[in-house]
Amino acid sequence: MKAPNPHRSLTLRLALMVLGSFAFGFALVPLYDVFCTITGANDRAALTTASEVREAPQEDRTVTVEFLATLPSNGNWEFQPTVASMKVHPGRLYEATFRARNLTGHATVSQAVPSIAPSRASAFFRKTECFCFTPQHFERDESRELVVRFIVDPALPGSMDRITLAYVLYGADQFKS
Repeated sequence: MKAPNPHRSLTLRLALMVLGSFAFGFALVPLYDVFCTITGANDRAALTTASEVREAPQEDRTVTVEFLATLPSNGNWEFQPTVASMKVHPGRLYEATFRARNLTGHATVSQAVPSIAPSRASAFFRKTECFCFTPQHFERDESRELVVRFIVDPALPGSMDRITLAYVLYGADQFKS
């Protein structure tokens, strides 16, 4: 009678661990979407759709909205906000602009991906119009201002006096495999 091979058992357990890790990694995106839907934190659908809100300014309160613009390390673009920050009154409509320039040497398309910090503030930051809603076509060496219009909801908790709106601008070249 043959003795059981101790390596076979170890190999089987390692293979199961690899398969389990792969399945978990594959399930992370849908799990993250469910988490965002339940908590409202960084809900990607809410970050990239227009809001309909009425202006009802709170003149006695100001919130600082900071603007950040970043590019992936391999981006051939110039991208920055025209102002670093602005003081806003919750309930009033504001407009901010970002400047983008195509340095790829050819006509291309870009897509901006937004994020809001702190993440709890994303439920109170309403974009009524944003360049991030649709891909932007740029001609070679074209430069233009990209507009975002927003309202900070008056229901924003009083403890929050600063919100950061950040965008990462991706070129179409970065989506090719």
